[in-house]
Amino acid sequence: MSATALSVAVMIVALSFVNGFQQVISSKVFSFWGHVRVQQSLGEKVNIAEEYPITQNRLDRFLKEGKWLAFSDSGYSQQINISTFTANQLQIKTGDSMLVFFFSADGTRRARKLNVAGLFNTGIERFDQNFALSDINLIRRLNNWQPNQIGGYEVFLKDYEQTDSINNLIYEEIPQGWYSRSMKEIYPEIFDWLGLQGQLKNILLSIMMVIAVVNLITCLIILVLERTKMTGVLKALGQSDWGIQKIFLYNTTLIAIIGIVLGTVVGIGICVLQQQTGFIKLNEEAYYMDKAEASINWLQVLWVDLATLGICFATLIVPTLLIKRVNPVKAIQFR
Repeated sequence: MSATALSVAVMIVALSFVNGFQQVISSKVFSFWGHVRVQQSLGEKVNIAEEYPITQNRLDRFLKEGKWLAFSDSGYSQQINISTFTANQLQIKTGDSMLVFFFSADGTRRARKLNVAGLFNTGIERFDQNFALSDINLIRRLNNWQPNQIGGYEVFLKDYEQTDSINNLIYEEIPQGWYSRSMKEIYPEIFDWLGLQGQLKNILLSIMMVIAVVNLITCLIILVLERTKMTGVLKALGQSDWGIQKIFLYNTTLIAIIGIVLGTVVGIGICVLQQQTGFIKLNEEAYYMDKAEASINWLQVLWVDLATLGICFATLIVPTLLIKRVNPVKAIQFR
């Protein structure tokens, strides 16, 4: 029971933690950029500039200190939001002023003195090291844009799994000289890494399923060997081989069910405890989050329980075939 419970608990915890991990990282990327970006071709220009201000309600969870920049009715806001990483590098804090340089394509530069309204931290190194948030009216003035001009569009989807298909649809409809790219194309290394976590999850599930099956098969073989004399007596009394097999299958299935229930309770308990307390901490620089996130998918939990029970029951039939080899006369004399 303990071995089965441990296997089931590990599978549930692994699934929940990988689900949480993938959801948090994906959410951070999509919150900062959207699912698809549409803009004119930049040619040889760098693609690290954020051309349009980001709505505050998408980024509230990233704000660590101060507030988001305030927009003025006329002109442009003289405030800026920078990451905690940038603030530490420059040794400045909320409320301080900083000189920000803007470089043009011809090599000239212009400077603006801006006040730090607040600090944000996404936990994703590439974002925190490369981006700051300012008023688009400042960008328009520096680039000589008209009030209705923007740098591009950010498309947000209700179902992120449709990202690739929507991106392809947009690309077919936009004018020549424009392009659209999904976040998977802009940051392939992040999503490749998330995909690798899914593969590791599948490997771990397979290993734990094998462990559960092997333990139950071993348990059944021991039960059959220990009850050899009982098997011989039942055969001598006229019981069929399949009737005796069902007795052993009933007992081991009961063991499996109790183990699965216990494992489910323990696994869900660990996940809920992590959700409430966050006792498992992580290195944010390496994992993009400061604590492990557990996201329980009840359909996955049900699948783990039913799959474990079904596979265990199917494989348990094999060792019960030993019963057919038991000779009643020898078995009754067995010590």
